[in-house]
Amino acid sequence: MRPKRGNVLVAVAAVLLFSFSCFCISRLTQTSNQLINCRNHILEFKEKMLRLKNKTERNRQELIKALSKIKYEMTQRKNMPVNLVEKKVNTLGKNETVSDTFEILKFFFPHLRKVGRIYPDVIFGKKRTGVSFALGISTVNRGNQSYLSQTLNYVVSRMSPSEEKDSVVIVSVADRNEDYLKYVVDMITKRFKRQLKSGSLEVISIPAFFYPNILPLTQSTEDSGKLESWRIKQVLDFCFLMLYAQPKAKYYLQLEDDIIAKKMYFTKITDFVRSGTSNNWFYIEFSILGFIGKLFKSEDLTDFVRFFLMFYKDKPIDLLLGDIFQVKMCDPGETPEKCAERNKHIRIRYKPSLFQHVGIQSSFPGREQYSKDIYY
Repeated sequence: MRPKRGNVLVAVAAVLLFSFSCFCISRLTQTSNQLINCRNHILEFKEKMLRLKNKTERNRQELIKALSKIKYEMTQRKNMPVNLVEKKVNTLGKNETVSDTFEILKFFFPHLRKVGRIYPDVIFGKKRTGVSFALGISTVNRGNQSYLSQTLNYVVSRMSPSEEKDSVVIVSVADRNEDYLKYVVDMITKRFKRQLKSGSLEVISIPAFFYPNILPLTQSTEDSGKLESWRIKQVLDFCFLMLYAQPKAKYYLQLEDDIIAKKMYFTKITDFVRSGTSNNWFYIEFSILGFIGKLFKSEDLTDFVRFFLMFYKDKPIDLLLGDIFQVKMCDPGETPEKCAERNKHIRIRYKPSLFQHVGIQSSFPGREQYSKDIYY
């Protein structure tokens, strides 16, 4: 009996030992898995912390850049003349209104009918109104050559203080090159700070959405096609500027960005207009070249613009100016010479000319021009 009991006890002990061993192995396995999971969690946490650190560093760098940019812009603004207005399209305040003169553009250009208010992208100045004369200068990038500073120097320096108070010179940047717009603004703020402060000088920029798809109407070579597109755009540039100037003054004088003016030119224009000259004139030419030195009554500008926009794809604007005169003033079958003689009190040519063209590098890339006003 004793040997049998001993065998039973050994068997029971073996079973217990085996069960304990299995239990220990199971616990060790669970512990090992837990340790592995814990290690994985630690590694994952470490990776997240590293990503968070990198993101924090990027955010810090972006914040530094943003603060640097704000600091730079504040420095730039301190260097600009005070009380200047700089606005983007559709950023007018709730209580501000703008002229509706641009609304006629929607009749000629369907793509503008989906646009709200049409207004210049940038207005840099005091938006002066209620003066006698508005002088418009349209400018584009001419590459390495620019005559604008010289032109403005002649135009503004040859006005008396009282004439400056009764006028506004509008520089219209008709170029999509933002670097050129920046050049114009920087140049004017440095060299014509007093005029900007007084409100006698403004800078506007024509919005890119204003222009339709400008394509030549006829089959042409690449160069002639570019030239035709350039002429078409030039007409549109002048029209936009004329519409902007229309509500500002009683008279509008069209200039270009590569001209010089005679001494006391403004006094001579004012005296001539306010002298015994009939007030029934259509327009007055103070230069025989192109569209330079043409004086209009502001109340007539909308009619001129409508005519120009009807035929802007057909001819340069100076030829359209002759056409509108013939349409409105000449009898059927009458020669242009006879009509001009008969209406010389309506289409007046002032002599000697008060403005001279000096630009050689054309606003059309790669082209030179040497035209001069022989009556200057």
